[in-house]
Amino acid sequence: MLSIVIPAYNEEKMILKTTEVVSGIMEREKIPFELVFVNDGSKDQTWEMIEKAAEKNSHVTGIRFSRNFGKESAIFAGLANAEGDCIAVMDCDLQHPPETLVEMYRLWEQGYEVIEGVKRSRGKESILHRASAGMFYKIMSKAVQIDMSRASDFKLMDRKAVEALLSMPERNAFFRALSSWVGYRTTSVEFDVQERTEGESKWSTWSLIKYAVRNIVGFSSAPLQMITVAGVLTLLLAVVLGIQSLVKYFCGHALEGFTTVILLLLIIGSLIMLSLGVIGIYIAKIYEEVKGRPRYFIARKISGRKKDN
Repeated sequence: MLSIVIPAYNEEKMILKTTEVVSGIMEREKIPFELVFVNDGSKDQTWEMIEKAAEKNSHVTGIRFSRNFGKESAIFAGLANAEGDCIAVMDCDLQHPPETLVEMYRLWEQGYEVIEGVKRSRGKESILHRASAGMFYKIMSKAVQIDMSRASDFKLMDRKAVEALLSMPERNAFFRALSSWVGYRTTSVEFDVQERTEGESKWSTWSLIKYAVRNIVGFSSAPLQMITVAGVLTLLLAVVLGIQSLVKYFCGHALEGFTTVILLLLIIGSLIMLSLGVIGIYIAKIYEEVKGRPRYFIARKISGRKKDN
């Protein structure tokens, strides 16, 4: 059976449509399936729409968080509650074309254990959003040592790979990179990002920046290594300026340049404060991990087959 995990945040207009479209494709292709909607603390009628979908469709399972815990938590909650032999993750807005799930499923039947959905095109985006997204993926690729330029959360994984992900104790998990990091027999499928038919994107430039910082720090130590590199470069600069100062001193010339001194103090002070900021972010993440709080709390779970309060 194929389980399809669908995180949903303020997607009241898409729940019934997504259920109808995906169910129609799976039934036409005769693929046994379940739809696992995870309501991530939505402020609209998303949960009510999930309940309605479960009443109409026996393939629908709904999970409601006690509050908003974020997309990563919603994905992992869906993975943990899915019952299929293979599990796919896709967006609720149908920007991930559900027809591609069929191709992914057939590749899984051939023995592949991780089938990555990679973007052939990103669809219509503003220039600012495209530029910030491009910068984000470049930073992520360098930090995690995985090509993230066309990566997405749209993928299908064998139960074995999913269990490997769920066995990781870390709280700040980055699904998009971890699903590649676990290994197993992997292939990819290209897809074109579709335009939203209802609602609007939840990803602003600022949310992308926060997403990038959180996941880079949670997955890689690259920023800490960059601090070391910056420290070495600053040391080399100090050595050069020190030699220059000594040469002028022994030559009987007073060292001039009050403006230069001020600029150096500002540069070094800024570097120190930025370095402390990066270290502070890592300490905060360590603090979160040490507390060991759950990734999420489930307030309610329903199913077209059975209902649990």
